[in-house]
Amino acid sequence: MATITIECPEEVLISLKDTPESFGRNLTLAAAMKYYELGRLSSGRAAELAGIPRVEFLRRAGEFKVPAWDLSEAELEEDLRNA
Repeated sequence: MATITIECPEEVLISLKDTPESFGRNLTLAAAMKYYELGRLSSGRAAELAGIPRVEFLRRAGEFKVPAWDLSEAELEEDLRNA
């Protein structure tokens, strides 16, 4: 696994009332959510990046206003026909 180091001003951590460890986890989750939202990562890969199970990742998507399922109108109609 690759390790990536970023610099964060102490003032940001103070403003967020966060520790470096918690900030790193939250930042990684936010990045994973954004990559998923943009379609750059699947939910499984994004969950892997975030270090959480896929089901939890999809459950938490709402916290970031990211739709857990991004189906087109045609896909939704097909799903309704198959239900």
